[in-house]
Amino acid sequence: MGIVVGVDFDNTLLNYDDVFFHRALDLGLINDSAVLHKRQLRERIRLLPDGELLWQQIQAYVYTKGIVQAHLINGVKEFFISCCREDVRTFIVSHKTMYAPVAPNQINLRERALDWMKANGFFDRMGMGLNITQVYFESTRKEKIERIKVLGCTHFIDDLQEVFLEDEFPSGVKKVLYSPDLEKPVRGDIVVADSWRKIHECVFN
Repeated sequence: MGIVVGVDFDNTLLNYDDVFFHRALDLGLINDSAVLHKRQLRERIRLLPDGELLWQQIQAYVYTKGIVQAHLINGVKEFFISCCREDVRTFIVSHKTMYAPVAPNQINLRERALDWMKANGFFDRMGMGLNITQVYFESTRKEKIERIKVLGCTHFIDDLQEVFLEDEFPSGVKKVLYSPDLEKPVRGDIVVADSWRKIHECVFN
């Protein structure tokens, strides 16, 4: 069987760090001297009164109106081009509900994500060469893991270690954690990569 690569979407293919930071700054939750990545910011916000709700509200903004300010992570385009060249099947599998539970204007999260992918060349024949049928949005983490199984992924790339720690996650899939700050893996079967260049080496070597 050949290589089949599944890839998460949010914070794995696109970087929202600046969008999260400026939204938290606009809401007065941090000051402009803070230098925080998304995971660090999440941990800080959640410690505030009603922190979990505040974090959900920030996410609702970032993943709808704020997504236009997100940027493609360095090395992603080159990775997908390599997959096309080497005839490696690739899929994007994202845990993304259709609407954010706390979003009052009910902007469709999935449509915004697809719009961003179109604008960034994911579906261009001379770009990354994906077909829209290779993109899956699942409403729950359990459904995301079931999709990974159905697609027969040999590798899965995600920025959330929790996905790999789910009991239902298939043991035979190579688990690649994208973590620019080199988060320590909880288990020995999780490979940590701080760049897409490292991910490229992990998959193709």
